[in-house]
Amino acid sequence: MLFKVEMIVKLPVDMPKDVADEIKLREKKYSQALQSAGKWRHIWRVVGSYANVSIFDVESNTELHDILSVLPLYPYMEIRAEALCRHPSSIHDNDK
Repeated sequence: MLFKVEMIVKLPVDMPKDVADEIKLREKKYSQALQSAGKWRHIWRVVGSYANVSIFDVESNTELHDILSVLPLYPYMEIRAEALCRHPSSIHDNDK
């Protein structure tokens, strides 16, 4: 199942820089592992904000929830997920 996931990060303004840097490093490692595994297919930054739009390829709603809920930045995120399906006009064979 494909999902479009929008994530907006809102770190507390009083969070110490070293704490924020450590959380961001764990987030990067986790997200890159998911990308290598094919679960996190695409990630794009949103210009002008601390946010991203991503495409996930997972087996179920539950798997997506489980992946998102253990993101190191999860406690500081607003997340919106939408299920996607293949468009009949797509010319790409690898769409699901």
